[in-house]
Formats: sequence, structure tokens, C-alpha cells
Amino acid sequence: RKSEYRKFKIRGPGQQDDFAAIDEVITRYLARRRDEGLPLPDLMVIDGGKGQLSAATAAATRLDLGSIPMASLAKREEEVFLPGRSESVRLSRRSPSLRLLQRARDEAHRFGLAYSRQRRTQRTVTSELLNIPGVGPSRRRLLLERFGSLAGVRSASVSELAAVPGFSTRMAERILAHLAQ
Repeated sequence: RKSEYRKFKIRGPGQQDDFAAIDEVITRYLARRRDEGLPLPDLMVIDGGKGQLSAATAAATRLDLGSIPMASLAKREEEVFLPGRSESVRLSRRSPSLRLLQRARDEAHRFGLAYSRQRRTQRTVTSELLNIPGVGPSRRRLLLERFGSLAGVRSASVSELAAVPGFSTRMAERILAHLAQ
């Protein structure tokens, strides 16, 4: 259910540490579900191996929510890890169960990568436009709403930029000169 998809901006040291990122996301997700009185997941599938699963189970245990079934799927050998088992479970490559886990993982990757790309693009566009003297957050927003992207602003003429409310011909010339550098 796409309405249940969630994006998390990693706040802590997890930006460089996969285990810390999983701990942060699981903690924030489950705590919010608990606080809002929403049902907990029937199964949590973690992307990664034994270490990632341990980080997720530790985070869930700290919240004292009872036992939430978890499994992790390690990409290299497509091994399934379960809490409390030292050895992985190897399902047949043709197993419908493995295919379901792979599809869930691949969809999570697709969703996460799209969000990561969106944030990276936003950072690039934001910093370049905000480096122009006289263009702050509200003017940047107006430019992006009108022209759609940094490339759209670059390809606009002076008169098109000056037609945006709050922009003069002089400001439009300054923006284009800065972006041409």
C-alpha cells in the first residue's frame, strides 16, 4: 500500500553507518506507530544481513512493543536471516517466498533511491540559486515554480525572468550572468 510508504531523513550518525541508520529508522517508525495508536507491522523485512537484522531487532526491543516478526534479506547470496538463528535460510531461487521478499526489497530500493535523488537535486539547485546575490528562499521558490528546474531558469530569457512577480530586468540580468559563469 503506497499510502503506508514512509521516507526518513537520517538525522544522526547513520548517514555514514548502516547499522545506526537502521536503528534510527526502526526506532522512529515504530515509536510513531505506537504513539499514534496505529497497528504495528505483521512482518518487517530488513535489507541486509545478520548485522542489519540485529540492529533492527535491538531497536524494536528497546521500545518494548512485544515481539515483531522480522527477517532480513542479504543481497549477495539472497540469504534470509531470522532472529535467534545463527545460520541463514537459503530458499530455492525459484521459490515464490524468495521472489516475494526480493520484490519487496527491490520496491524499497526504488522508493529510497528516488527520494535520495530528489534530495540531491534539491540540494544542488538550492545552493546554486541561493548563491546569487538578492535571491533568497522565496525568490528561489518562485523561479523553480515558474521554470521547473535550474536548467529551465538557465534557458529563460531576461524578459521571461523579469516577468516573474518580484523580479526586475536588472535582477534577471544578474541571475543569468551568475548562472552563465
